[in-house]
Amino acid sequence: MTTREQIVALEKQVGGSVLGQEQTIRHVLLGLLANGHLLLESLPGLAKTRTVKALARHLDARMSRIQFTPDLLPSDITGGEILQQVDGQNRIEFQPGPLFGNVILADEINRAPAKVQAALLEAMEERQITVAGKTHPMPGLFMVLATQNPIEQEGTYPLPEAQMDRFLMKLQIDYPKVEDETQVLRLVRREEQKGQGGAAQEQMCLAQDEIFAARQEVSGVYVSEAVDRYLIDLINATRRPADYDADLARWINVGASPRGGISLDRVSRAHAWMAGNDFVSPDDVRAVLHPVLRHRLLLSYDAVADGVSADQVIDRLLDKVAIPA
Repeated sequence: MTTREQIVALEKQVGGSVLGQEQTIRHVLLGLLANGHLLLESLPGLAKTRTVKALARHLDARMSRIQFTPDLLPSDITGGEILQQVDGQNRIEFQPGPLFGNVILADEINRAPAKVQAALLEAMEERQITVAGKTHPMPGLFMVLATQNPIEQEGTYPLPEAQMDRFLMKLQIDYPKVEDETQVLRLVRREEQKGQGGAAQEQMCLAQDEIFAARQEVSGVYVSEAVDRYLIDLINATRRPADYDADLARWINVGASPRGGISLDRVSRAHAWMAGNDFVSPDDVRAVLHPVLRHRLLLSYDAVADGVSADQVIDRLLDKVAIPA
């Protein structure tokens, strides 16, 4: 079985546990292949946590779940130095926190204050934690999958812009279709029967080396100069919207950073690889533009007043930026 076939099999296994969310599962796998962190947003009960758990269950990886609460402290997630007695001598040693895992479920991340969210910044970008002047590297496979409820919900805090930019993609999960929700009911019934002594189904467990091999193949996907130019044009259109459209100029207050362009390139290559191609086409870029950019655009008051969402702004960008021949 080739590396890509194993990733496709992983997608199928996760899809068997999370019904009706095929696009979300595909984007989660793109984030895994692109070595990035994901922010999953939806109303409560739409399988955000279940999706992350299903992914971790089929990987040979250590999952850590951090339940974010208003009274959480930074040291509760990063760990800290503690006094220990070794061979009759007192020593101060670093005790790693739950952040030192492979798949990190940051559940309801927007329920913790900014000081706790800021503790994630160094880990997410530099893959290390600095405590008491000492640097501690994160594992080779390190992926933060944060869930949040919409900001309008009671008891939540908006995430800092610097932290939002460190998420590779923001995934928005909607209600499942009626036929899919019917299958969800049947799936839960089967799981309840298994919990009461029913036969357990054999599940795959993908080794970390296979993920690293897939990432190496993704890094080798070819990107032409024309596609590079198209990608940069899309990013620049968020910074100079007046050059493309008057409405875009009214709606966009702050555009995407260079990190946004890098993220778009990485996810586009992962999308092409998952489709079985060894080159990136404009369609690959367009397919992933919404999840990559929707959390990086700071909309103006005019956009809010007009009821225009980030996805609608991105739709207009796709209409106005020319596709390379």
